[in-house]
Order: sequence, then C-alpha cells, then structure tokens
Amino acid sequence: MFSRAYEIFLSNQNLFLTGIRNTLVVSLIGTVFGLLIGFLLSMVRSIKIDDKDVLVIKILKRIAIGLVNFYIEFVRGTPMMVQAVFLYYTLYKAIGWTPMTASLIIVSFNTASYMAEILRSGIQSVDKGQTEAALALGMSQMKAFVKIILPQALRNSFPSIGNEFVVNIKDTSVLNAIQLTELYYQGISYAGRTYQFSESMLILLIIYFILTYTTTRLLAVIEKSLHKTKVTQVSQHVSN
Repeated sequence: MFSRAYEIFLSNQNLFLTGIRNTLVVSLIGTVFGLLIGFLLSMVRSIKIDDKDVLVIKILKRIAIGLVNFYIEFVRGTPMMVQAVFLYYTLYKAIGWTPMTASLIIVSFNTASYMAEILRSGIQSVDKGQTEAALALGMSQMKAFVKIILPQALRNSFPSIGNEFVVNIKDTSVLNAIQLTELYYQGISYAGRTYQFSESMLILLIIYFILTYTTTRLLAVIEKSLHKTKVTQVSQHVSN
C-alpha cells in the first residue's frame, strides 16, 4: 500500500501540492486575522462598567459585552462545517463570493472566538500591579495596556495561539463542503475518481502529519526564543 500511495503522490503532485498550498494559506491568514479580531473582542469583554458612568453609557457597554459574549458562545458552540455551508450558500447569491474568499472569512471569524478567550486569559495572567505601577508613573490606561500588558499577554498566550494555527491546518478539511480545493478535497476527489480510497487517505494522513509536526517544531523554537528574551529582559531589569 505504501509503495502504491507513493506512486499515486508522484503522479499527482500538482493536485496534492495545490491542496497543501490552499490549506496553508487559509490556515495562516485565518489565524492571523482571527487573532486581530479576537483582540478586539477581548478588548470589548474587558470593558469596565463604572458606577460613575451615565445610564446610557452603562447600557451601551452592557449591550456591547452581551453581543460579544453571545457571538463567542454561539461560534464555539456550533461546528465550523455547518457555519461554512450556511454562510456560503446563504450569501452566495447576494455577493457571489468564491470558496476561497468565503473560507478565509469563515476561518477568521471562527478562530476569533477562540482567540478572544486565549487573549483574555493571557491578559488576566499579567500581574495587575504592573498596570498600577504604570499608572503611578503617569501612563494613560491605554498606553499602559499597549506598552506593558499586551506584549506580556501575547507572550503568555503564544503556545495557545500557535496551537490554534495547528488546529486550523486540520480543521480546514471541513471546507471541502463549500468546494474549497484544500488538501482533503483533492485527496477525496482523486479517491472518488479512482476508487483508491485507502491509498489516497494514507497520503493525506502523512501530509497532514508532516504539516502539523513541522509547524509545532517551528512554534516550539519561537516559543523558546521568546522565553530567552523574557529571561534576558528580567536579568537586565534586576541588574539595573
């Protein structure tokens, strides 16, 4: 079976390489934009309702927080395949988008719901005393967050952010439901034409493993580098 699978891969390289390319493009772009959208969602969730706020402001804040919470719970509570099929075919007649465009948007907004939780946990992991110290030194709330809290929160959240990218590499396989020519779509299409399902799925198993294993190793190297940078900064701070 292995030799036959290898022959199939060699004779259909362009087909599988196209699938790999589309899988990585959707996964990477979806993760990056999901992180950016998730950051905005986490910012809304962290809004404080002050007793000094006027009634209208309190109501607006509660509505914003409620909508974000509902969005996160709804997206995390429904399968991405169902979301993709519903959104793609519901909006297709109105905007005529391609499977690639739809996939990028769907993966981005799906990932955002998870990134919002990851970033919220990362922000909460930073000692509140650092914010208080920054404010005491004359920094504004926003400047303290951007300069002090956010970099540490991102560093603390990096393993989970990287893991979300790995998950997206695998989860893009569900986008074959909207005819995105990602890796699984290419493999199952070939199997459907030739009835060589075992060999085709073996090829996909090996390719997915190579993609995810390579990604996790690269992320581990980056995480180690970030840890060394953090230790160096702390050492310099102590010496000063």
